[in-house]
Amino acid sequence: MKIKFRIGRIDVPLLIIVIALVLFGLVMVFSASYYSTITQNLSPYYYLQRAAIWAAVGIIVMVIVSFLPTALYKRAAVWIMAFSLLMLLALFTPLGVTVNGATRWIGVGGEGGLTFMPGEFTKLAVIIFLAWYYTKYSKGVKTLRVGVAPVLVLMLVLFFLIYKEPNLSTAGIVVITIFVIMFLAGVRIGYLIALIAIGAIGLYFLIQTGEGEHLARVTGFLDPFSDAQGDFYQTVQGLLALGSGGLTGVGLGNSVEKALWLPEAQNDFIFAIVGEETGFIGCILLMLGFLVLIWRCMLISMRARTRFDMLIGAGVTALMAVQVVLNIGVVTSLLPPTGVILPFISYGGNAVVLFMFLMGIMLSISRKDPALAPEERLRPWEEAS
Repeated sequence: MKIKFRIGRIDVPLLIIVIALVLFGLVMVFSASYYSTITQNLSPYYYLQRAAIWAAVGIIVMVIVSFLPTALYKRAAVWIMAFSLLMLLALFTPLGVTVNGATRWIGVGGEGGLTFMPGEFTKLAVIIFLAWYYTKYSKGVKTLRVGVAPVLVLMLVLFFLIYKEPNLSTAGIVVITIFVIMFLAGVRIGYLIALIAIGAIGLYFLIQTGEGEHLARVTGFLDPFSDAQGDFYQTVQGLLALGSGGLTGVGLGNSVEKALWLPEAQNDFIFAIVGEETGFIGCILLMLGFLVLIWRCMLISMRARTRFDMLIGAGVTALMAVQVVLNIGVVTSLLPPTGVILPFISYGGNAVVLFMFLMGIMLSISRKDPALAPEERLRPWEEAS
């Protein structure tokens, strides 16, 4: 298969905001993890060094992917999804690594080696696969047999495998992303409404018949201080951090909550440290940064010259928006705890590389944007040869 590298102008605002978020994320990871590394007899720069390495890898990946044609993913879509399913199944073999009762990682290199999260890769795989599927079978997208049934089966399989890790939050993100792509692909609204209603009923019974953990999370976030020393300790400490920041914050590096009050502050609750150290103004600026990022992704998707590019861009945009909303919603106690990381800001190698890869895809699509390359102007969603 011949790969033709795409040379052209990219969406510069998108590139700038991504780099800015990554750099800000490195600063906040160092600040949030400083005390915890000392107590573990590690270097104060342990998490910063690892985060910097992953950020560098992610930037290299983004640059390389930005030059690759999206047709490459179109040709490999089935194999990418097959690999994703294989990796999810591998979690239930001796390859799976269990941490705190959850088996979400595949270990490589033994203790202290690299870990791979199949659930994170599934987010990418499902976007590429559905973009290919609804492009290939676009004529039957409004029918139940073609537009809904096969995708519903895939959705249920992915949800079950990820839920059993257990990882309800990632399973939910995958499902929401699938629904967004189905909607934009042209699936009948009636079918989508019916699926959402059935899914809501199924989720209700799943929570009710669980072991109590899910029910406590869904109801307890409404009053986290009712169990401030138990299940909602982290949520309460996050709220205290946000409240302590006031308008302008206590200053970078001066957080009190990161001094072993807020567990794993560099991970999914890093937004609380952002609020404490940079205040309300810092939180607003960070959220504006994400809004600009999502806006640029939306523009790139709407200007896409092919149906496949439009759908893959829309899937990336939806995934980004959902993760940002869920993370900030959890930290501010507007949503039940989910364990979802804040893209580009939270610590985590798998997530950083994944989102940098996705941004590379968006930059690749932007190279074909008629507004940036008027000499190659085509009709909307026209398949380029």
